[in-house]
Amino acid sequence: MIRIVIAEDQRMLLGALGSLLSLEEDIEVVGKASNGEEAIALVQQLNPDICIMDIEMPGKSGLEAAEELQGFECKVIILTTFARTGYFQRALKAKVSGYLLKDSPSEELANSIRSIMSGRRIYAPELMDDFYSEENPLTEREKEVLALVAEGKNTKEIADQLKIKNGTVRNYISTIFDKLHVKNRIEAISQSKEKGWFK
Repeated sequence: MIRIVIAEDQRMLLGALGSLLSLEEDIEVVGKASNGEEAIALVQQLNPDICIMDIEMPGKSGLEAAEELQGFECKVIILTTFARTGYFQRALKAKVSGYLLKDSPSEELANSIRSIMSGRRIYAPELMDDFYSEENPLTEREKEVLALVAEGKNTKEIADQLKIKNGTVRNYISTIFDKLHVKNRIEAISQSKEKGWFK
């Protein structure tokens, strides 16, 4: 029997998910949580095989909870409406076993659970497409400049480090803003982080 904890802050969805999965002969829902903190507590207490988690929950998000559960035997499946590359990147770093979208058919979830129990990782195909299709538009030099900007260096410090003129650094920064369609350094850094372009 596959023992499962579900964490979802929308009660109706939590109940529906629990009922659907309980219909499967080889799956037993042993606990339900409405936020990330409850999910962590239930995993520690019940030692389930799998924890299915929404991302956006009050208090501790599903991604934060997944990061905290990395050392546990319990496998984590993120089940969310958000097909955002940045979230997916973070989930991969937290070593989640699955990242599925809520609009998938319910039998797909049960099959994914069985596959994950047999050692596979399952990620929504549309996320994989976005993940690989979103290329970083910056040149190697522009990436270098942005990395130094992210370290908090000013124009002169960047120019000194890269042995180029201040004006050249300003040109690079302006080109970076144009390519990323952002207005300032903070937006450029946060967009690059969200898309997983920073090492």
